[in-house]
Amino acid sequence: MTRIGVVGTDSSHVDQFVRLLNVEHRFGAARVVALTGGDTERNRELAAAAGAEAPRLLGDPAELVGAVDAVLVSTRDGRGHRAEAVPFIEAGLPVFVDKPLAGSAEDAAAIVRAAQQHGVPLYSGSALRFVPAIEELTAPGGPLPQLITVSGPANAAGQYGGLYFYGIHLVEAARRLSGDPGGHGEVAVSVDDQPSVVTATTTLGATEVRIDFVADATPFRAILARPGGPAEERELALPPDYIAPVLARFLAAVATGRAPTDAEAAALLAPIALLDAIVARLP
Repeated sequence: MTRIGVVGTDSSHVDQFVRLLNVEHRFGAARVVALTGGDTERNRELAAAAGAEAPRLLGDPAELVGAVDAVLVSTRDGRGHRAEAVPFIEAGLPVFVDKPLAGSAEDAAAIVRAAQQHGVPLYSGSALRFVPAIEELTAPGGPLPQLITVSGPANAAGQYGGLYFYGIHLVEAARRLSGDPGGHGEVAVSVDDQPSVVTATTTLGATEVRIDFVADATPFRAILARPGGPAEERELALPPDYIAPVLARFLAAVATGRAPTDAEAAALLAPIALLDAIVARLP
């Protein structure tokens, strides 16, 4: 059995982790066996939802070392992810860092560097990359888009690290739609800061990209313009099990037992670097 511990249980993603692993057994013998944060009402609810395979409730995250085979860091605020993830990496434990990987490119690079130095599997990413609408828009065979517009909720004044918290969804969706693997170094970006929308314009690969970070509640959307054809627009609706593809990729990384390759590291770092560049241009 792959024994998994969770750090940070407030996110609704943890409900899916527990259901998919402990109740529905979607991923073989992988199970959430421990939740940190102590005997709280939230943790008791999660343990009860697991039924017969309820995880233990632990206090200090450090208690996971020696008790689990992998760790899910699921705290909402990316500014704390470096301090939360690196000790587990240094202890040799594979780590999944829920979006965003970090609240700065510097912290993201430190997490990735630790994984590579210690030879430890690491995965992070937005589940929006794998929703059915994006799978349709990126189906092989068609030309790459000339222009992409991605929009959705992301508040620059949000309590969980501003644009990084939900803006990571938009940035990663734009990167997938453009076919851009990342790793190009510094990205040129222009930013228009309006009262309820921050608009960032950049180029990813050969594609012009516009990202609208909307402070109010709004659906995720994408518009693609390809050469010689009409624009395609889709709502990027999240299916009920939207976290499953991300979890599957982390567990696949765990199974390899290896650290991120340089290409994988570049893909992890690129969206945070773009968010850094956008935030640096805000007032």
